[in-house]
Amino acid sequence: MSQLQLTKCELEVMDVVWTLGKATVQNVVDNLERPLAYTTVMTTLKILNETRGVLRKELRGRAYVYEAAVSREEVSRSMAGELTNRLFGGSVKSLVMSLMDPDTITTEEINELKEAISQLEGHR
Repeated sequence: MSQLQLTKCELEVMDVVWTLGKATVQNVVDNLERPLAYTTVMTTLKILNETRGVLRKELRGRAYVYEAAVSREEVSRSMAGELTNRLFGGSVKSLVMSLMDPDTITTEEINELKEAISQLEGHR
């Protein structure tokens, strides 16, 4: 599952593809939040397709159109799992506790977390 451990640049490109559904290199360049060279985006898309396997491509006319082969949720779960293993010895509790700063977490967020835990308990 390590193929789903994406770099910051790869995540930025994937975010555009996930948002648009399908995208050419130019679509990605035009929709990125920060400027990246066309060739950088083209290379990143190629890596995401050929090496990472998270994109599919189809030739349409003279341009490739890219589409996500994995969901944002799959990548999020994989990266969160890797973070949990690397920093917290696999302890989900430790990960969650490290994110809960009593000075910044709101009552609404605490209630949402409680609801999420209740839903998880219902699936067991």
